[in-house]
Amino acid sequence: MRVLGIDPGLRNLGWGVIEVAGSRLSHVANGIIQSEGDDLAQRLLSLYHALTRIVADHAPDAAAVEQTFVNKDGAGTLKLGQARGIAMLVPAQAGLAVGEYAPNAVKKAVVGVGHADKGQIAHMVRFQLPGVELAGPDAADALAIAICHAHHLQSAGRLAQAIRGAA
Repeated sequence: MRVLGIDPGLRNLGWGVIEVAGSRLSHVANGIIQSEGDDLAQRLLSLYHALTRIVADHAPDAAAVEQTFVNKDGAGTLKLGQARGIAMLVPAQAGLAVGEYAPNAVKKAVVGVGHADKGQIAHMVRFQLPGVELAGPDAADALAIAICHAHHLQSAGRLAQAIRGAA
């Protein structure tokens, strides 16, 4: 089963695909989509097209997106939410169920503590996916989201069900 993790961002959207076979995880691909365009609509459209290509190229069976946290910059949070909408729309349009995880839940699943920094996340992603070449911190976060979702599917007993459904 392939799981796509997405770390939404308006300028940089991280993505990562892992293969899940029982309790074994392996890296498939990761990257960062840099939006293009002069206005918000063009940037969102460029994210949509690039993410649609990634879903078509890597054919994931499941997807997960990090939830937006609200910060002091309301306008920035709103723009991030719009990018998150694209991150949820593209996999849903491909027929995938989309899991959502709070940043602290992802950190706890991958690092073991809910307040880990980006360096710790990247380190543990490298540990859990030996040989992975990370495209950057946003891609490491996306792979962490995919790992979190894989653990969630396994613990909920849904992995075997999802594999049977994909066959």
